[in-house]
Amino acid sequence: MLAILKTTGRVLWRHWPALMAWYLAGVLVHYVITEVAGFIGAYSATLGFLVLPIGILARLISLVAMFLVLRDGLRNLQEVAPLPEAAADRRRTFLSALLAGILPFFAVYWAQGLLGEDVRAYSLRALEVRNGVIWTAAANGEGPVSSVDTVLNLPINVWTLSIIVLAFAGRWAWSKWSAKLAKWLSPVAVYFEVVWVFFSVMVLGDIFDTIKAWVDSRAAMAFLETVREQILDAAAPLRWLWEGIGWLLSEAGPVLLAPLAWLTIAGVVFGQAIVAEKLRVESELIARVREHAAVIPNPLVRRLKDLGEELGARFRPIGRALLLMWRAGPLLVGSYALLYVIVKALESYLGFGITRLVGPQEYVFWAIAAPLVSLVPLLLMEPVRIAVISGAYDATLARLRKRQQDRTDTVGVSEAEGEMRAVADAAGLLPSSVDAVAAAMVTAPARDSVEGQGSNSNLTKDPPAS
Repeated sequence: MLAILKTTGRVLWRHWPALMAWYLAGVLVHYVITEVAGFIGAYSATLGFLVLPIGILARLISLVAMFLVLRDGLRNLQEVAPLPEAAADRRRTFLSALLAGILPFFAVYWAQGLLGEDVRAYSLRALEVRNGVIWTAAANGEGPVSSVDTVLNLPINVWTLSIIVLAFAGRWAWSKWSAKLAKWLSPVAVYFEVVWVFFSVMVLGDIFDTIKAWVDSRAAMAFLETVREQILDAAAPLRWLWEGIGWLLSEAGPVLLAPLAWLTIAGVVFGQAIVAEKLRVESELIARVREHAAVIPNPLVRRLKDLGEELGARFRPIGRALLLMWRAGPLLVGSYALLYVIVKALESYLGFGITRLVGPQEYVFWAIAAPLVSLVPLLLMEPVRIAVISGAYDATLARLRKRQQDRTDTVGVSEAEGEMRAVADAAGLLPSSVDAVAAAMVTAPARDSVEGQGSNSNLTKDPPAS
């Protein structure tokens, strides 16, 4: 916990104004886009929901920017993956982190009810505009205004499914041919990723709600509920156990899951930096090996081919972050969760104190000032929350590097292999991948030689002329 507190204080001292600026920018853009989406949604729900994800994307961009702003203050992350000096490399890292963070961010955004709040804000604005349209039509003597595909009446038809398919196809095309496409298309790829995830969540939510309503209305469910109550009435300790488990899941579950979910997002963002800056060495190594495949012995080719297939595969960023937390140990993760809960509690107390400081006022005053007053605690505490999450991630890296160093001293492997194991471990690779990466980077034995060149030389020199 002490390491997390030290890192949190250090990055806040350096970057608090920048963190506040990024958070405020994300909130303002999110508000404006939601209002615009609501205005459009009054006429077409499909078009409105095509605009609404841009507002959520603004929140994600500000979140990723806040994490990356702190990157130079995370000492262990800097030692594993130093901050790129070139502006192009920084933009590339930001884009990769943004694309990788969309799916887990939407999952957390939906689970914490933030997506529902956005949809409600959108619907309130859309209904306000829609009522104006209806009253205008009535005053002009026009017929009834159709409510099809307006506000929240998003139809699940061929057009909705086509939006999901086309957005997913566009995102896949970018991932496959991004090197050949113009750089200005990268925001389009990000938008495609957001759209297919957002529409998929909305459509799947409607489908699951329909299925749940159908299942709950079945007679069999009422029968099972009756049987459950009879069993619990017959055994009082069983009822106590059942209700205790239900209370624990409803109360303690969100307290523990929220910090872990946000640490996962931080792991996805920072994990992309590690992969981009360090595992690029292994990718270049494999590219050279493929060019020299004709002059390298078959056993080495087979080993590096396996390595290339494993590195070429796209590891799921979420799984990589979860694996990192798993390796960090329960004590460190539990300490971070406690700090996270303390920060959220301070945010609540700060909001309570500000309202008491302002005191009782007229309704008109609160109608105007309530959004600003409620923003102050978030504006002050959100940088602290991001700093705590980042500090916890840096502490997990420190724990992994120390564990790998102890293992290196015990087993007696070389310093180069130990460093490569630590890098691959920090990137979230599986143990087999760690061993393969380390083995590929150390000097090969003398028997693996061709035409007077050792295997290590074959990886760094041009092939002999034929």
